[in-house]
Amino acid sequence: MTDKVRKQILAIRDTGLTNMFDVSTVQRIAIDMDFYELVVYLEENRKEYARFILTGEA
Repeated sequence: MTDKVRKQILAIRDTGLTNMFDVSTVQRIAIDMDFYELVVYLEENRKEYARFILTGEA
């Protein structure tokens, strides 16, 4: 996970608009916020993303 993707995840979390485990909604919000790197990351790295959400470890 790049630092940019990590910051994008945290930015979406800080909006409080969705449960972060609802990946499809996270992707929609990422598109709305022009976080295209995050959209691609979520398609390719769901397990790593889930671990980051649960533990905070990249």
